[in-house]
Amino acid sequence: MLVKSLPDWLAFLESLHPKGQGGIELGLERVSRVKAELQQSQSSPLIIVGGTNGKGSTCAYLEAIYTFAGYRVGCYTSPHLLEYNERVRVERAPVDDEALCRAFEKVERARQSAGGIALTYFEFGTLAAWEVFAARQVEVAILEVGLGGRLDAVNAYDADCAIVTGIALDHTDWLGSTREAIAFEKAGIYRAGNNGNCTAICADPEPPQSMLDYAAGIDADLRLLGRDFGYAGEQTQWTFWERDRQSQNGSAVIRRSGLANPGLRGTCQLRNASAALAAIGVLGERVPVSIQALRRGLIEPDLPGRFQVLPGRPTLVLDVAHNPQAVAMLAENLGEMGAFEKTFALVGMLADKDIAGALAALTGKIDCWLLASLDVARGAPAETLAAVVANGRMGGTVESFASPAEAFTRAAKLAGENDRIVIFGSFFTVAAVMRTMKHRA
Repeated sequence: MLVKSLPDWLAFLESLHPKGQGGIELGLERVSRVKAELQQSQSSPLIIVGGTNGKGSTCAYLEAIYTFAGYRVGCYTSPHLLEYNERVRVERAPVDDEALCRAFEKVERARQSAGGIALTYFEFGTLAAWEVFAARQVEVAILEVGLGGRLDAVNAYDADCAIVTGIALDHTDWLGSTREAIAFEKAGIYRAGNNGNCTAICADPEPPQSMLDYAAGIDADLRLLGRDFGYAGEQTQWTFWERDRQSQNGSAVIRRSGLANPGLRGTCQLRNASAALAAIGVLGERVPVSIQALRRGLIEPDLPGRFQVLPGRPTLVLDVAHNPQAVAMLAENLGEMGAFEKTFALVGMLADKDIAGALAALTGKIDCWLLASLDVARGAPAETLAAVVANGRMGGTVESFASPAEAFTRAAKLAGENDRIVIFGSFFTVAAVMRTMKHRA
């Protein structure tokens, strides 16, 4: 096998599917066959995190808390913003090119030994991430679901704790057009828990019945937000509580009060942090965590692009929100930022998203829409976005651009020091603007 650089390997991974990096082929048979060929096994606690929104934040809290507790933590997330290495981290740092190349080579040899079985970009990357974690002998592994759950590549592994952060409409072409259908797919990461080997956590405040039925059908040890754990927030601190399953009738409650508000911005973050703390609680006997590590991990997570407010003027807000629920949360967070003279929205989205439903949350709240085409296979033309804004009577002026970089150049010229520029709609949009700012620095 020829020695490949990381860019060579990534190009090779993209060549394995007609749609390249965005190629989707749900199912566990392919990845499971290559996993078996690699003889991968699980020796450290594994947390799998799924859900429509909040997956990345929950992973970031878990990763930070366990790292500060002194464990060697492996965390696999997707997609990346600037570099593929961001997807595979050990001790909160992206692994180097050499480690990834070694892992890719092992996966490719196993793939060929399994008869040259086809793998998608994400499936190949998932197997490689596990190889990296095995080589580094991680003590806690965290895997973020890519799409859905039941048929997602990370579900080839058995979680010791599986979290579903929430359920909303997204990826409806693949997962179904209702919350009930989507919840069934996401619940697929749960495992039977009557033997104490796996705990299922749901942080959605109104879990669909299909998820509850699925969990009951497999006898999962299901912990629900509001019933088994929860939070109470105040202006400068908050309290996490969970039901003590070891107490008589499980009626006693354990409380952690005086916690500093999470380091990630946004009103949804108490819910995401609560899901992380619930998981840490159920794994406490195997990987105990000190209160000092817990407090530090909550306030020092590292997650670019999730309601990320950059210093300087005009104010820049980066958010990868790309579905109605996430943009509604973005709108709520923007409303809590205080007054600005003007708000500019730089938006680029994928064509298969609910564009009208997402942008509707910002109706009447944007002074100028700077709409950008995305030069990717599923990218929506700026003209499509412009038509949605016009037809929805969302207010504000509208300008269209060939790329997020061009839109950002225009935004920088238009915005005054008392204005704000909100960049959202897709990982591709935020990444393009981040690259533009990096090149200008």
